[in-house]
Formats: sequence, structure tokens, C-alpha cells
Amino acid sequence: MKITSNSAVPVYTLAGSSSRSLPEWLARKSKRKLKSDPEYSRRVELLQDFEFEEASQCVRISEDGEWVMSTGTYKPQIHTHYLPNLSLSWARHTDTLNKTFLILSSDYSKTAHLQENRSVEFHTPQGCHHSLRIPRYGRDLAYNRGTAELLIPAVGVNSSGMGEVFRLNLEQGRFMQEFEIDVGGDDTASAGAGALQGGLNPGSVNVAAIAEASHGLMAFGTSVGTVEYWDPRSRTAAGVLATPADTESQSPSHRAEITALSFHRSGIINAVGTSTGLIYMYDLRSATPFLKKDHGYGYAVQNVEFLTSSTSSRNTTAEAKVMSCDKRILKIWDEYDGSPWASVEPSVDINCVAWHKDSGMFLTANEGKQQHAFFIPQLGPAPKWCSFLDNIVEEMTEDPNDPGKFSGSTRQAGEVYDNYKFVTVSQLRDLNLDHLVGKSNLLRPYMHGFFVAQRLYEEARLIANPSSWEEERVKRIREKIEKERESRIRGKKKTTARVNRKMAERLLEQEEKNERRRARKLIEDGKGEGDASRPNLEQEQSKGLLGDSRFARLFQDEDFAIDETSREFQALNPSTKIEPSNGSQERGLTAVEREEVDELPGSSSESEADGVATKGTPRSSDRISEVDYTRKRPKKKGRELQMQVSSSNLSRRARDRSFQSRAAKVTTKERPRRAEGVVGEKAVTFEPQSSVRKASRFTKEASSGQAAQPTKQRRSASGNTFRRM
Repeated sequence: MKITSNSAVPVYTLAGSSSRSLPEWLARKSKRKLKSDPEYSRRVELLQDFEFEEASQCVRISEDGEWVMSTGTYKPQIHTHYLPNLSLSWARHTDTLNKTFLILSSDYSKTAHLQENRSVEFHTPQGCHHSLRIPRYGRDLAYNRGTAELLIPAVGVNSSGMGEVFRLNLEQGRFMQEFEIDVGGDDTASAGAGALQGGLNPGSVNVAAIAEASHGLMAFGTSVGTVEYWDPRSRTAAGVLATPADTESQSPSHRAEITALSFHRSGIINAVGTSTGLIYMYDLRSATPFLKKDHGYGYAVQNVEFLTSSTSSRNTTAEAKVMSCDKRILKIWDEYDGSPWASVEPSVDINCVAWHKDSGMFLTANEGKQQHAFFIPQLGPAPKWCSFLDNIVEEMTEDPNDPGKFSGSTRQAGEVYDNYKFVTVSQLRDLNLDHLVGKSNLLRPYMHGFFVAQRLYEEARLIANPSSWEEERVKRIREKIEKERESRIRGKKKTTARVNRKMAERLLEQEEKNERRRARKLIEDGKGEGDASRPNLEQEQSKGLLGDSRFARLFQDEDFAIDETSREFQALNPSTKIEPSNGSQERGLTAVEREEVDELPGSSSESEADGVATKGTPRSSDRISEVDYTRKRPKKKGRELQMQVSSSNLSRRARDRSFQSRAAKVTTKERPRRAEGVVGEKAVTFEPQSSVRKASRFTKEASSGQAAQPTKQRRSASGNTFRRM
């Protein structure tokens, strides 16, 4: 699929891609060469045989949305496609060219065709059911479902000098009294008038429209620039609306012909298209148009249609759009202010446009072999018979490497055609390919430049500038990194936290490391756009506690201050270095805390050692923790409570003494030197000795009858301090 719109709204071409603006020599290429064409192999053929041998004239979509009927030439024929199968159902030839046709039933089974030879044919699935002739050449067809009448506006005037709209009652099978429309009389001198239907600029009724969804009023546009409204109940004219006079004409009373009419679903707004490319929007309660839209090319407006949905809920949410087209361009614009919304400008002339209801699909009948199909995703979803288009468009939008991806940037029209690149003479000189001019068929002259094969162009550009690819890659990577750095939290900035500043600084430093790691990984991957599709969840997580409003009080409220001297903090952060704060004084223990210290075994000796080591060191905080329990107790005047130890095994009552005084008098006995061994310098030998000598010594002692004395190295249990108490 190809993008065919340079506006902000993408328009995908689903059929008729070979009818683009291509040189003739490229369009006549042999089909054998298309087997190796990658774009041809990836093409999307929406409908099978959606084409005519020469051109197509008119296209219609059935009410149930499952059938598409189109007419074309040459030879004159009718094609009917069954949309669920995406294929041609049947084709039928006719005797003469088709002017226009209508589908009378909900499917293709009943159709009425207005032919160029003043005949009207009725077709059924079996073939042409009936054919009849009308008095004058017809210009348009309209079908009134309420009365089962087929209305045929015609060229020329009757004996009364009035234009006619023939009424064919399909229920009774006969013509009814025609509607007489003022088309300027039979005065051949007046502009736009004339009695002869084959004369120059004869008066005629060009177009008809019926407000079927509302009041049923009928409107007929004439060649003299007027619109007559008729009531089908009374079969009389209800009013006449004259369009503004053509200011460019020499005659101030001359008005452009009416070539297109359409009613809004509400029946209040009526769109009128003229032969000069102007569209007037009228409110039926006023004779002055509230909007004037210029197509810009000056061609006659062929179709005007309100793009209203069949569901009321979608109408309330979607913006009102109007589709209009001439033979050059198809435009979609706002209903109220006329601002352009999207446009499609194919390379061939447009003859008719059909919109698939409640979707973004448009089918056209045009000059050229292939009929066109356009899809606008922003206008509506794909029809149910081609719902796969939604997935294809979504994948193309997400894939950054897809050459058919819609990039909101405008591209110069006519710059790239299929696998060929258009370059000017100066660009050809920069690529060092100017020596091929006139000497090789690799360059095809076209207008003010040349067509070069896309593959040859890429190779020549890479040879002329070998570092272009690497420079583009580095540029994209830098842009991605700079974009990420714009919204990050920089670690170099001074933190504004009033509480827990150390924790805030650690978080900022960690975020800085993560940022550098992501940038380094991005450069190593070598894809400047690799992380473009990451969700915003990673950005939210990268903010951490500092960027989360739920934890704002953690850095502002003093009640949430973290005590780094507590046992819990040190257990969770064993490597954190606690820096003592100067100027703080150590607070003494309370009586309860001192009792708890006394109950701990070995706390006195530990407190003495710690007291010497921490003497003169001020406390870092006034908070109480378990570290305070091991510090030296301050000396106080007066008698203090002491623990007494007594023994009940002694025969006489011994004087109780404190555990501290007893522990102070305990002396460690020195270990006596062994009599055996070497005195002075110690002799060391590695000569192996037998264990017989050692065993003989124990045998000698046992034979002498002496008891083995306990070694001095082992402490006797009888010398234990607690045993003597």
C-alpha cells in the first residue's frame, strides 16, 4: 500500500497503484520483470479484476454493503463484485455506453441503467429484464422509494418551453405526468436556453436529489443556475433557489450550471455544486448560502456527499465531513467552516466516486484501466469484508523501517516513482553519474532531470559519501540521547531535601549511573530509534522516590528522619560509615538502662574497654540505641547498688563480697616452662624419630608405681573461682 496524501491525514491506495504518475516507458515494462520486483510481490490486490479494458464510467455500492457494481468500456460492459469473496462475480456486455445507473434493491438483483442512446435498461441476475426509450436524452437518475417512481431529468424543453423530468412508475409499469422545470424557455438568444436537445448549450435539468431520510423533498438542478424543490405529495413546486451570480461572467445575471446536489440526513442542509468548481451550503430556511467552498481547479463538481454515519452515537462524537470531487481531485472538508481535512489527487481523471457507509473506504470509476480504491483510517474503520486492512495499517504505522509508513512530514510529489528516483542535473553531478548522460539507458531523461534506478542511486550515493550512513546513525543516536536527557533528574544538581539529605544524594547518584548505562547500551546497540517505542512506565520508575509525590514528606518532614546510628539501620546497611557530628554532648543512662546493663554478663569489662576507647568522643545523636548500653557508666557520688554472690556449701558463713571486687583479685597463673626441651637456641630437625622411645617412658613410669601427674598445661577444675565461693 502506498501513501497518496501529503496532508496530515494518511490516505492509502489499495487499487490502481499502477496508474500513478509514472513515465510511459516504465508503465509498458514486461510483466516478466515484475517477478523480481519486491514492491510488486508485496502489493495488496483488494478486489480481483477491479478494472476495465479502457475506462470506467460509474460505480455504486449496494445497500447491504456486499456488492459493488461498476460500468465501463470498451466494449460497454457491467462488472459486479461480491465483496466477501473479494472477487468478480459476473460480467455482462451491453449494446451502448452507460451514462449512469442506480441499484434499486438492497443487493444487486434490481438495477436501472441510463444509456447514451436515450434508453433505460432494467437488469436482473438473469440478464437484461426490459429496455425502454425516453423522448429526450437523460442526464441523471433518481429513485423515490415512497412512490416507486424512477425520475429521469432530461435535456431540452417541451411545447410549453419548460424542461422536463420524466416519471416512470415501476409499480404500474407506465410513465406518469412529468415534472415541468424552468430551464430558460425556448428563446435561443438567451444564455443557456434552447429548444433543440442537440443544439449548443440547450436548457436542461442536470441533476436530481431526494431527501429520503427526512421529509422526502425532491430537488432538481438546472442549467440556468437554479434549484427547484418539489413536494412529492402534491406534485407541485415548493420553491426555487437561485445560486449567486457568476462575477467573472460578462453578464451579471449569468449563473453557473448546477451539476451536483445532496441532502443532509437531517434534511435541513442542502449542498449545491456548480460547473465552475464552487460548492454552496444552504440552510433551507434561508436563501443565502452560509458557506462557499472552492475546489480550486475550475472543473465541474461531479459528486457531493455528506459523510454521516448510520449510527447516532458515532454522529455525536465524529466531526461532520463532506466529500466532493471533480475530475481532478477528491476532497474531504469540514461541513461548517470548509477547512480541508484530506484530499486525493490521482493521475487520471475521476468519473464517479462511491463511499462505503460507516468506513473509510472510497471506490472510484476513472479514466484508465484500473479502478481506484482509497482507504482513510482516520475517517473510519475498514469494512467487515476487508477488516484485515486495519491490522496492516497498524503494522505499517508501528514499523519504523517500512518505506510505506506514513510520516507526518510532507514529501515532494513526483520525487520517487516505484523503484526509480528522480534527480536533477546538479544532483547527478554530485553523484558522479553525469558521464552516463546520453551513453547508457540507466538514465532516462524526464522533464528537467533524469530517472535513475533506486538501487543504483543508493550505491552511487554511498560511494560518493561513504560515511553518510554512519553519520546519519550517529546523528539519530545523539538526538535520542539528548531527548532522554531533557527530562531526567541530574545528579549534579543540588538537592532540595531538608531531611534525609544523604539518602536523596544517593538516589540522585544512582539515577545518574542508570542514565549513563542506558545511553551506553543505546550506543552499543547501534539503533538510534530502538527504544522509541518503550512505554512510559520506565520513565515513571526512573523518577524513584524523589519524583513520587507520595513520598514527598520523607524528605521534608523531620518525623521521617532516618537514624543512622540505630541497630536496625546498621543491620540493613553494614557498609555505611557513620560520621559523628561535632558539638553534640553524650547523654547519661537512666536508672532502668543501668539495671539492664548490669544484668548483661560481661558488660562491666566491655564497658571499661569501650569507655577508654571512646573517651572524649562526643555522641553523634541524642537518640538512644543499643550502642549506649556498652558505654562506660558515669561515676556518681553516694552508694550504688551492687550485686552480691554467696555460697550455701560453706560450713560457716563467709563475708559476702561483690562480684567486681572478687574478679579484680583473681590473678592468672603463669604457665611454667617444661623441664624437657632445649634451653637457649632451639634445635630444629627434620629427622624422623620412632615412637618407641616415647612409649618406653610411659612404661617405665608405670613400672615404678608412681601415679601419672596431671600436666601443668591443663587448668584444674578445683581452682575455679566459683568452686571456692
